[in-house]
Amino acid sequence: MKAWVLEGIGDIRYQTVQEPSPAPDEVLIEVKAAGICGSDIPRIYQTGAYSHPLIPGHEFSGKVIQLGADVDHNLLGRRVGVFPLIPCGSCVPCQNGQYEMCRHYSYLGSRRDGGFAEYVAVPAWNLLPLPKEVSYEEAAMLEPMAVAVHAMRRLSVSGSDSVAVCGLGTIGLLLVMFLQEAGVRNLLVFGNKEFQRQKILELGLSEDAYCDTRTEEPSKWMLERTRCLGADCFFECVGKNETISFVIDHTAPAGKVMLVGNPREDLYLKKEIYWKILRGQLEVAGTWNSSFLHTQEDDWNYVLRHLQQKKVAPKKLISHRLSMEELGRGFQIMKEKREDYVKIIGC
Repeated sequence: MKAWVLEGIGDIRYQTVQEPSPAPDEVLIEVKAAGICGSDIPRIYQTGAYSHPLIPGHEFSGKVIQLGADVDHNLLGRRVGVFPLIPCGSCVPCQNGQYEMCRHYSYLGSRRDGGFAEYVAVPAWNLLPLPKEVSYEEAAMLEPMAVAVHAMRRLSVSGSDSVAVCGLGTIGLLLVMFLQEAGVRNLLVFGNKEFQRQKILELGLSEDAYCDTRTEEPSKWMLERTRCLGADCFFECVGKNETISFVIDHTAPAGKVMLVGNPREDLYLKKEIYWKILRGQLEVAGTWNSSFLHTQEDDWNYVLRHLQQKKVAPKKLISHRLSMEELGRGFQIMKEKREDYVKIIGC
């Protein structure tokens, strides 16, 4: 089969490799759509993976074409989304059903071969069968949507809260989409690119709800819109010192902060920002993944219901559709930021 193989840092090649054979508890999936995550770019060009060679890609969907010996035959031919984290099943979080906090997990696309390939072997446990109303492209975005939903649900946002989102990459924009659908009426967002402003307007927010940090003074802008209090709930989707400090400093007394952005660097808080947490009695939490329990209450099924009922439209965020062979162009676009993009999909 053909696959994008990461041989080492900065060395990724589209080449012919051996097609995987599913283990007894696995299935073989024919990949139909795969999205490039922001975390794929440093993995490919800066840090490398846990071992090489590796096929990256953890946001993907496809069709089950082969079953391992122990897998339910009803899965053959099913269209599926894929939860990429493979829990150990034995640590305390796993025993409590908190698989996203597994201490000894494996992970498709970073610790074992993932979806930037024609075929991928996946544990049957990790599959989410798709209803006919959900496309392969939408299913390839289940993972980032579930991450956004997990962050939103952990903060228990209500419709009357003033809510702010700092950072309008894929997760930030999906958060905006799901917050709107959840009935949040007072929503403020911070971005720094013209195409982000355009996307926000496409999602139905007003021009006045968008702060362009290149031209506005963010602190003044925020305080003017929150009666000098700050937001009741603030999502940080960047992962930088200055944005985390800004978010904490502009959260209302007794407010809540959710850290979602992957860290770009070592993070430090100045004393006055730390004092803001103490004196404002702020709740500061973090998240990086999502709940997957095979129940209607988990984050993945929450997203799936909203997709099936057409309550959210993640396709609005797809900026590039490339063939699998062309996916290298997508890696370069995201590495060099030479074009505007939100979600780049290989299909």
